[in-house]
Amino acid sequence: MSKSTNRRGPSARPTTTKSNRPISSKTAAQGRRRMEATRQAGRGPGAVSATKRFRSRHPVLSALTPVIGVVAILATFVIVKATSSSSAAPAGASRLATGSGATASSDPGTTALAPSVVASLSVPVATLDTVGKSASVAAPTSTGTNVPILRDAAGKPIVTYIGAEYCPYCAAERWGIAVALSRFGTFTNLSATHSSSSDVYPNTQTLSFYGSSYSSPYVDFQPVEEQTNQAVNGSYPTLQQPTAAQSNLLARFDAQGSIPFLDIGNKYVVVGASYSPQVLAGLTQSQIAQQLSNPSSAVAQAIDGTANEITAAIVQVTGQQPTSVASSSVIASIAKSLGA
Repeated sequence: MSKSTNRRGPSARPTTTKSNRPISSKTAAQGRRRMEATRQAGRGPGAVSATKRFRSRHPVLSALTPVIGVVAILATFVIVKATSSSSAAPAGASRLATGSGATASSDPGTTALAPSVVASLSVPVATLDTVGKSASVAAPTSTGTNVPILRDAAGKPIVTYIGAEYCPYCAAERWGIAVALSRFGTFTNLSATHSSSSDVYPNTQTLSFYGSSYSSPYVDFQPVEEQTNQAVNGSYPTLQQPTAAQSNLLARFDAQGSIPFLDIGNKYVVVGASYSPQVLAGLTQSQIAQQLSNPSSAVAQAIDGTANEITAAIVQVTGQQPTSVASSSVIASIAKSLGA
C-alpha cells in the first residue's frame, strides 16, 4: 500500500494545495469573475488565500490520482480546489497549512480522553502478534545504512512526530503511533480530538499529543502538533512550531512538507498515513478503542498493523530493547523486512 502524508502546520505547512483553475471562457467579464473568485476562496472555513501554501495529503488509495476538491457555485463565484501534480503531497498525506499568524493560548479543539480509551492503547501482545504484518498498512522507509541514529542528550533514540489536529491523515496515524509507543513507555495527559470538519474524512476521531508527556527508558518521543482543528478566519491557529533540528529533518526527508511525518531515530521515516482514514469513518473514539483488541476487525488490522511496523522500526534503533518486545517473532520478522 502506498503511503501519503497529510501534514498541516502553522507557519510553513498547509492542508491542501489550492489552485484556482479558470473556467473555460474567453471574455474579459468572465476573467474578472475568476479573479474575484480567487480572492473570495480564502474567506471560507478551512480555506486559505492564494498567498498561503498548504501541504495536503491525499487518501492512501489514490496515490497516483490528482485530487479534485469541491466545486461550489455561490452566486456568480466559482471556486475550484485542486491539487496539482507538480506540488502534490504523497498520497495519504496532507500539507501543513500556513497559519493565520494567531497562536492559540490553549487548544479549543480537544477534550479529556476517556480513561478506557487510554487503557485500550496498551493492546495485548497476543492481539498484536495475531495481526502481524497487515497487508493494508504501508511500512516505514529506511533512510540508509550509513545514517547515524539521532539521539537525545541521555543517549536515547529520538522519535519525532509532526502533524496537525485538522489533518485527517494525522488523525489516523496517531492511533498507531500511540499503540506502538505504549510498548516502550507511558503517556500522560493525552487529549481527545478530531480532524477538521471541512476536510476530507471530516471529523475523524483521534487523540492529540499536544500538552501530553511521554516517559520511556528506551526512546525520547518528541511530538509537534502545529495547528488546531478550529478554523479562524479561514486558517488554523498555531499550537506548536518545530525546532530547528526538527525542521532540518523535514527538509531532509520530507521536502514537500507533508503530514503526518514520523522520524524514527533518523533511520526510518513515515511520510503520510500508513493506512486510509476511511477505516475510522463514522466511529467514535470509544468504538475505535474497543476494536483494537479484536484482531479480525478492520480497525485492528489498520491500527495494530501500523503499530507493529513502527514497533519493529523502533527496536532497530534501540539496540533490540526491550528484549520482551524485540524477541517477538512477529516484530523480528517485520524488522528484517524493513532493512537496516
